[in-house]
Amino acid sequence: MNGIVGYVKESYNELINKVTWPTWPSLISTTNLVIVATIILTFMIFLMDTFSSQLLDFIYSLGQ
Repeated sequence: MNGIVGYVKESYNELINKVTWPTWPSLISTTNLVIVATIILTFMIFLMDTFSSQLLDFIYSLGQ
């Protein structure tokens, strides 16, 4: 039990005294970057999915 209490105390101490937290503008900037990158990646995956679906539909239609 003493090990768990010591672990929690050390973790708390590290979070308070050793961790460098980002500033609010930096946090907003990074969040915006992640949102934009997610939208771009989602659009790219959508395009690849649509293209591959069209291609497979074409290939399957040749066999009929």
